[in-house]
Amino acid sequence: MHQERWGRRIHRGESIVQGLFSEKGWRRFLHFVVLGLFIAVSLHSEIAVGLQETGNWKAEKAEKTEQIRITSNSLLSSTISPFVQVQQAEAHYQAGQLSEAIALWQKAATRYEAKGDRLNQALVLSFLATAWADLGYWMQANDAIDRATSLLNAQHPAANPNISPVRAQVLTVQGELQLTQGQAAAALETWRQAETAYHYTNDTSGILGTQINQARALQSEGLYRRATTLLTQVEQSLQNQPDSRLKVAGLRNLGKMLRLGGDLAQSRVVLEKSLAIALKLRDNTSESASDMSGILLSLGNTTRAQGETDTALAFYQQAAITAPSLTTKTQVQLAQFSLLVEAERLTDAQHLLPDLQSQIANLPLGHLAIYARINLGQNLVRMRGRDVERAGISSDHLSTSAHELAAAVQQARSMGDRRAESYALGTLGSLYETTHQWDSARTLTQQALSLAQSIDAPSVVYQWQWQLGRIFCQDTQPCTATGGLQNATAAYAEAVKTLQSLRSDIAAINQEVQFSFRESVEPVYRQFVELLLQPDSNAPSQENLKQAREVIEALQLAELDNFFREACVNARPVKIDQIDPQAAVIYPIILPNQLAVILALPNQPLRYHKTLLAQTEVERILIQMRQSLRPTAFVEDWLPAAQRVYDLLLRPMKTELAASGIKTLVFVPDGWLRSLPMAVLHDGQHYLIETYAVALTPGLHLLQPQPIKRLRLHGLLAGLSQARESFPALPNVAVEINQINTKISAQVLLNQAFTNRSLQTQIDSTPSSIVHLATHGQFSSKAEDTFILAWDGRINVKQLDQLLRVREGDSNPIELLVLSACQTATGDSRAALGMAGVAMRSGARSTLASLWSVGDRSTALLMIEFYRELGKPGMTKAEALRRAQVSLLHQEDYNSPYYWSPFVLLGNWL
Repeated sequence: MHQERWGRRIHRGESIVQGLFSEKGWRRFLHFVVLGLFIAVSLHSEIAVGLQETGNWKAEKAEKTEQIRITSNSLLSSTISPFVQVQQAEAHYQAGQLSEAIALWQKAATRYEAKGDRLNQALVLSFLATAWADLGYWMQANDAIDRATSLLNAQHPAANPNISPVRAQVLTVQGELQLTQGQAAAALETWRQAETAYHYTNDTSGILGTQINQARALQSEGLYRRATTLLTQVEQSLQNQPDSRLKVAGLRNLGKMLRLGGDLAQSRVVLEKSLAIALKLRDNTSESASDMSGILLSLGNTTRAQGETDTALAFYQQAAITAPSLTTKTQVQLAQFSLLVEAERLTDAQHLLPDLQSQIANLPLGHLAIYARINLGQNLVRMRGRDVERAGISSDHLSTSAHELAAAVQQARSMGDRRAESYALGTLGSLYETTHQWDSARTLTQQALSLAQSIDAPSVVYQWQWQLGRIFCQDTQPCTATGGLQNATAAYAEAVKTLQSLRSDIAAINQEVQFSFRESVEPVYRQFVELLLQPDSNAPSQENLKQAREVIEALQLAELDNFFREACVNARPVKIDQIDPQAAVIYPIILPNQLAVILALPNQPLRYHKTLLAQTEVERILIQMRQSLRPTAFVEDWLPAAQRVYDLLLRPMKTELAASGIKTLVFVPDGWLRSLPMAVLHDGQHYLIETYAVALTPGLHLLQPQPIKRLRLHGLLAGLSQARESFPALPNVAVEINQINTKISAQVLLNQAFTNRSLQTQIDSTPSSIVHLATHGQFSSKAEDTFILAWDGRINVKQLDQLLRVREGDSNPIELLVLSACQTATGDSRAALGMAGVAMRSGARSTLASLWSVGDRSTALLMIEFYRELGKPGMTKAEALRRAQVSLLHQEDYNSPYYWSPFVLLGNWL
């Protein structure tokens, strides 16, 4: 069929460009652009960690030339026309004979130039550019595409209406070359220009293709949310179109971005849909195989992020079998190798290693080969860090890693790719760090840092700043040695500063990529604090204490960003004296070898004390206390644990607190401390709540320090007393809501009346200063698992965020959000992040919630008493809660901390 159409067009004697503009021909040609060029993903941002999801460039180029063959037409000539030379070049290209193809395209370009046919000359130059790139000849590739663009820029659109589609094609190739050479920002701008050209010709498919390309560039820059938003728009546009490779690729790219944005379940759904369409369209071409292999690789990456190691490895295996080329297979097996190392299946990794080394050695010079070597080097370094000697990993493997990284450095330099060179040098520095070759490690890391700074790549910069800090400290053990501490502190300070400038981008990156928060972000903050509070030094200076406090607050903010996968809260520094002169702020910080506590009192220097305990021992004590607070426990179970934690946190500061006239203790809790009710700490005579009001906050930077407005105290009360889904009935919720309604004027949504839509309507229409939700709910370390239950289903934390923030900036903000009957997820050490996340993102100045769900009768009693106290003149929210808890404590049926202690106040306590 294709040959028949081709023959007819030859017979008509149309030129390449003329044939390009027939509707069918142009539609076929678009596959050249939007399928051949956008399927490959950003090499420099993901191949370095073994998660590349690209198709085969050569296979894609074969498709491009196939589309030219179908859409282009020949000139009538008694001799071989330049079009026939283009056709012959395409045949050579499909056969993998790139040199022959290039020679013929060069001849054709020369002949079009002699004829003055600038459009066809520019088009053939774009083909040459991709062929040169295939061979790794980047100077020639860039020269060809620059010549093509110059030819088009010299053409006036009004003089030649056919210029726009050719311009779009050339710009598409130019963007691909830029992205492949690590110039993501330039590629993004080039593809925006290509989209404009497609708009000029009203070409929907071309527009969608360039939008997908732009999403690739955004992803490469770390702008995952923007990439996901753009791809979602593409998906909506594709929904009404028939199944096609364009649709397959759009869904595949969207699935990838959803994974990078943290929506793993939806990523899997979209990728499986892409796979189903690809299977339906499957044929025996390399393009089809490339589609299949790419989708399977993406599915492997998504299931890997979901923690399904065996499933991910199975997808990788299928992707490797389906891979149509050496390059694609190498990329898949790099992902497979990194997962085996991560899962400590080192014997399996060993078996895969020889094939990988051989394949990488045979890759043509290019961006892919560079990052393949970097990736392999990174994973060999990681193998060393996982006690690999017992798995038979010898020093030969470290030598191999060094060799691969050194080769990557040289190749990156030859290509002029400074980002890749920085990655290679920094990873080589990391290798020398693990072998304690400090001088070499420092020199290489400084070179890598300088390169990353020269190209304004902060996501790379912070890694080398952090690495340099570690090296400075380790090189001068103890780190207090001359120069070591000063240099290390400066490097860490710069790393934290860079991270804070990256808030939006770091927050959006998912756990399986290089910037895993727990492995590659959080440790920067913690190690810096540890450096500022050296356990073997004298008391830290006031400057160090202030900096440590600021860093730990910055970490709290970064954790919330990571929880929501976006920079979610604007931080503003606030002094405690400005908030409440009768409040003290306590910063307990869990470090590897000590528990450090910083105390901030109004108008006084910071206080500090430490307990030299291993982190594991501190966490054991905290977990023991949390487990003792169960309904069946006796006083002998919880009291010793509560006293032990009191001794660690507060006893050394008891005198200062008493002498300062403090009434409220505000904790900025760390780690497992977030899951503990501070109210239950015991000094041997009294619970903490009997002496002080207690509040929690992720930091003073996040507070809105206004007291509650008393004149218009109006509430929105919503709750479920009946069983819904798998959750039991809460019969006392009705009592709770009815009693609260007698204390404040309120709108009530109970049971069937409490739906997602009704809640939204009431929040939109009623200026309620208090929103009280008495229903089941759960706080988790994952935003997708944090929810409250309405009559018509779960309201996810992000949905709740959207519901509650509609009045942000309004003169009547939500003063208090109460989440009654919710609980933190069992066994989740970071579950309280969900609670803090709701508190910070709700727009409410204060949030009252429970760490665990207790009997609904005792909860109702406490809430009723809380509102009774809150209505008194001059009463703060923290003091109202304290009185309600003490009231329950003095009732015989509920004097166990299980009933009264889990209620915590987050945010503004005034």
